[in-house]
Amino acid sequence: MQRLVIFFALAFFTACGSKSSSGPNTPPPQSMVADEVADDGKGIGEVREVSLNTPLKQDMVDKGKAIYEMKCAACHKLSDQRVVGPGWKGVTERRKPEWIMNMATNVDIMLEKDPAAQELLKQCLVRMPNQNLTVGDARDVLEFMYANDGHEAGQ
Repeated sequence: MQRLVIFFALAFFTACGSKSSSGPNTPPPQSMVADEVADDGKGIGEVREVSLNTPLKQDMVDKGKAIYEMKCAACHKLSDQRVVGPGWKGVTERRKPEWIMNMATNVDIMLEKDPAAQELLKQCLVRMPNQNLTVGDARDVLEFMYANDGHEAGQ
């Protein structure tokens, strides 16, 4: 009986592995969970690079303002006042343009995985609804946000 217990103990430890069984060239075990992506401040979504206009393009500012008035103004003020969502004053100084556009176009994933978006949700206590903005719409809104923060628009 004692031999049977020793046999099963050896079989168990051999099958499960031990530190002594891995040689110097054996790589460390890999996690089965996907590696976390480093937070680069750009958020999660298809927008990875934004070229800003200097000066701002007035037609984009106007389109962005129209989208803001139709889809955003009920929850976001142009000042720093928080209503349902945070006010927009200074947002272009606090967030990268890619983050702003990803939040506008990929809000559900951003709220699920992006630390800054999750922190805003904790503060506001209300999930931002998906407004179904295209990347082009979000780019126009971004241009309007820069105008709201005092950047100059050209002709």
